[in-house]
Parts: sequence; structure tokens; C-alpha cells
Amino acid sequence: MALGSIIGNNMASSQSSAFGEKIGSIPLPEPFFIQVLPEIQDLAELKIMLYSFYLIYRKPERPYYVTYREFLSYELIASLGEEVLRRALESAVAHGILSHSTLNIKGKDEDIYFLATDNRQLSDANIFALYEQNIGIITPMIAEELKEAGSLYPAQWIEEAFKAAVTMNKRNWKYVARILERWATEGKDSGKHKRDIKKDDPDKYIKGKYGHLVRR
Repeated sequence: MALGSIIGNNMASSQSSAFGEKIGSIPLPEPFFIQVLPEIQDLAELKIMLYSFYLIYRKPERPYYVTYREFLSYELIASLGEEVLRRALESAVAHGILSHSTLNIKGKDEDIYFLATDNRQLSDANIFALYEQNIGIITPMIAEELKEAGSLYPAQWIEEAFKAAVTMNKRNWKYVARILERWATEGKDSGKHKRDIKKDDPDKYIKGKYGHLVRR
């Protein structure tokens, strides 16, 4: 048998055993190859960086972020040690590949990481956390409403609207949505939002963005 055929057969066999028949793909941002890869000297650091893309892109739906605890739940990463993990994540943040923030999840502050190219992820993460902390479990329908609200209103508005709802002991999304719609219509700094919403005519909200949520 010709040498070329032997090599070709061995390569095909190796590829089949390594990846299987169905191969998915994960996109990597161009700056990773241009700015980051040339500066990485540590193989462990490279593994963690690549794995961070894998974990983020395999998320089934928004918000696409990974907690530090999630990283440690994977044997490959945990085996490298927390010192290596911290250093790799700090490097990814320094190079503008990942963004880092903290989020209160189920009463505990968690380090979260998301792609720096998609700043909406933090907004989504925050509004999801606010809902879970102040109202309860997120259903698929509510999740869509939260994402939409996160794209329409400033994060500070959303946070203050949840706080206002809690203060009035109205822990439901309809009430929060009415506050946001009201601020968008009348102006947040008009002073009117400080009154109990029940004192206003609720019919004006039926025509708004979240009218389907407040119909009586």
C-alpha cells in the first residue's frame, strides 16, 4: 500500500475517533487571535480561555454568562487549580475578551463572566436576578418580557422600578412593567412616579408597550 494512502487512512481514523461523526462549531472573536493568542505562554491559561468560549456559547438562551462556580464544576478546569483559573480569567478581561461583574444569585454574590462584545448580557443577567430575588421563579413567558424590558429601559430604571414595587408590597411583574411604562410616558423625574400607582387612571397603560400585561 502506498505511503500516502497509509497516512490518509490513519488521519481519517484519528479524526473520526477524536471528534465523532457530528461536529459542532464555536465562534471565536477575531481579537483573540490577533491580540491575545500571541501573548499566551501558559498552556493551562489557553485551555481555560478556550473553555470559557465553549461554556458561554453552549448556553441554550440568554443571558449568556458563566459563573466562577460553573467553571469549577468542570473537572478539566478544576484540575488546573483556582490560581490558574483566576489568572486566566483576569487575563481575558484585561485583553477585552471577557467582561467581569458580580451578581447576587439566590442570595449569594457570584462572579460572572460574559463576552465583552455583547454588553446586553449583563443587563439581562441583572433583570433576571432582580426578578428572582423580589418576585420568584421565572417562567419562559416572563423571561421574554424581561429580555424585552431590558432592551427598552435603562438598567437603573429597572432596578428602581423593582425597588418601588417592593416598597408598595406589589411583588409582581405587572406592577413593575406599569412603573416603567409610566416613566417612559411621563418622564421618570416628573415626581409622579412616587405616588401609589393605584391613584392614577390605569387605562392609559393599556395602550402602552406592556398593555397586554395590565388588562383587567
